[in-house]
Amino acid sequence: MEMEATGKSKGEWIFHAEFHETIDYLSDHARILAFNPFCHKVEKTAKTNVYKWHFRVTDPQNNPFDVIFYIEEIQELLVELPVEYDNIDPETIPDDIISKHTVGRKITWAHHPWDNTIDDPKNYIFEGRAFAEMYVKPHSNAQTIVDFDLRVDVKFTLYPAFRIIPETIIRSMSNAGMSFIMQSATDKMFKSISKDFDPIQQA
Repeated sequence: MEMEATGKSKGEWIFHAEFHETIDYLSDHARILAFNPFCHKVEKTAKTNVYKWHFRVTDPQNNPFDVIFYIEEIQELLVELPVEYDNIDPETIPDDIISKHTVGRKITWAHHPWDNTIDDPKNYIFEGRAFAEMYVKPHSNAQTIVDFDLRVDVKFTLYPAFRIIPETIIRSMSNAGMSFIMQSATDKMFKSISKDFDPIQQA
């Protein structure tokens, strides 16, 4: 039986670091996802700003699932310009003005459709889709606040032992269980990141 599960996690953390240091750190996929207990490997692909995430999880009977994600990273400056710039082409605004009125940066992770088929149910390899947004903004006293919101969709094939359970129950259990696991993994990831900073705290 093929199932689709959706998991969500979110949180807001305060980093005891300058804004530019936090941005540089959070832009390094391999480094931050290494703190996720389910992340097996992160690789940069030949496509610009597109990464391959390889996650490995197990079901309650300790059977392994490999989930492959292809993710494009997009970064966007968050700028609040004075009203006198409202009707001016953004491309013509001087860099020093942009820098002066930058209030943060948005980092987006978006699913990137891949050319080749990834799913291999016989070997329990599945394609996942991830969508995340991180709003990174300067805080007070050389601190930075990070607002993180992640959603993951995965299609997978159930092992035979689970097929006796009604589909509606399995679907509900899968979504709830996946969100619980993801939130726990996200919390662990951000707490582990604090090893490279002063301890970070939840906002």
